[in-house]
Amino acid sequence: MKINLAKSAGFCSGVKRAITMALETAGSRKKVYMLGDIVHNEIVVEAVRRAGIKKISRLSYGKGKTLLIRAHGSSRAVIEKALARGYRIIDATCPMVKEIHKIACEMEKKGYRIIIIGDKKHDEVRGIVGQLKEKALVIDKPQNIPLERVKKIRSAGIVVQSTQNMDNVKRILEILRKFIPEVSFCNTICNPTRIKQEEIKNLPKENSVVIIIGSKTSANTKRLYEISHSINPRSYRVNSAGEIKKSWLKGAESVGITAGASTPESSIKEVTKKLESIRPF
Repeated sequence: MKINLAKSAGFCSGVKRAITMALETAGSRKKVYMLGDIVHNEIVVEAVRRAGIKKISRLSYGKGKTLLIRAHGSSRAVIEKALARGYRIIDATCPMVKEIHKIACEMEKKGYRIIIIGDKKHDEVRGIVGQLKEKALVIDKPQNIPLERVKKIRSAGIVVQSTQNMDNVKRILEILRKFIPEVSFCNTICNPTRIKQEEIKNLPKENSVVIIIGSKTSANTKRLYEISHSINPRSYRVNSAGEIKKSWLKGAESVGITAGASTPESSIKEVTKKLESIRPF
């Protein structure tokens, strides 16, 4: 049974940068805190916790404390509140996400009503929303477009969560353009996501089985799985090697492996080793 690992599997540059900044900050400072997890992966979260960074749910008195802003970014209000309470800020927001913040704010200044195509409850989307003066409209799926609200918009500036599926974005855009007279669209899906999604369109065609490695909380891993499964039903999402079932590989001549942007190399190696140990039947 042949095992084929996607070239783009694993950490993207933004995640690598955030983890490096977190560990360096933990090594040089005491009392380092985060509002939530550095990225959506349990193994990485545990490594950051062991390094000494504490996860908190709200901001308290911050003198002598450092607040690390996670890879997904944060709202302006949170950062302003942290500074007002005395925290020192270390910003590990992915540069590509920061660029989305900039684009959305510039569009708003030009008078556009901002629409964000993305998952409403995702940390990155909340961070984008939190950069704006006016409330943005967030749309996740074509079937969830609030047409009555959309019909009232005369000019819209549209940005996209960096890890969205481009096919989903195109379907939403097609509908919005039917009802909004002026649409200014900026495709803010990041390059690592585009590369991963292009690869995942080929991996299911070229392999009997596909394994996608990543946390259940990872949005980009979820989308890789959805794309793969729509092409090849023998696609499976796992967080660790222990979740792999031998029955998945029955009659398989080859297995394709990819991993989400927040999946560490150790997880990929463990899954590969597990697959190598299973004899085809």
